Amino acid sequence: MVSQDELKKQTGYKSIDDYVTSGMVVGLGTGSTAYYAVERLGQKLKSGELTDILAIPTSVRTKEQAESLGIPLVTLNTHSKLDVAIDGADNVDPGFNLVKGGGGALLREKMVEMAADKFIVIVDESKLCDGLGPGFPVPVEITPFCHEHTIRAIAALPSCTGCTPKLRMGSSSNNKVDGDEIAVTDNGNYIVDLHYTETIKDAPKMASDLKGLCGVVDHGIFTGMTYAVICAGSDGVTVTAPER
Repeated sequence: MVSQDELKKQTGYKSIDDYVTSGMVVGLGTGSTAYYAVERLGQKLKSGELTDILAIPTSVRTKEQAESLGIPLVTLNTHSKLDVAIDGADNVDPGFNLVKGGGGALLREKMVEMAADKFIVIVDESKLCDGLGPGFPVPVEITPFCHEHTIRAIAALPSCTGCTPKLRMGSSSNNKVDGDEIAVTDNGNYIVDLHYTETIKDAPKMASDLKGLCGVVDHGIFTGMTYAVICAGSDGVTVTAPER
């Protein structure tokens, strides 16, 4: 049986092989699946198969990995338009809505991926779901100032009905409680994870409401952004895409 890490590697490598050509500006995601896309990009640059690549990382740890592989890096400050961005997801529903941010990099991921002509999502089949909510908590990045007030305001939103908000503790790079201190993102903010036992009724509406709430920096619901999903499973690797 193929291991989950091997499935992640298959999708990460395929994303670079199929969607990245020389001369591109590439957004590099964060997480255990995106790791393999970064690894593959480094390999193809080193071999000379790819040239004149510039990359924009979505987290400090992706930046460090890319630097270790000799991948030339820039930022959105100098390159506001990307050819492609590649990243994993924590959940993908049939409408290509995503939950992202389990690794705590949701704000930078969204900024980079919204600036890309194509956003390629790389997952293994365990990340596919019938509806967002129960499969993975929705992370929301909030300001430290009066964070308890903001958490109550989030829970009170009608579109967030049914959620149990939990402030992320310990490391910001996972949603497990692994420390006594409040988790802090690369941007100096906090994360509250919204836990659900039932499917979110209207994810795009919830996304819009959260974004409009004062105290919320951004959230882990990504809607209307996916160009294609590369998914690895027991039956091989498949590529699906929204109707255009």
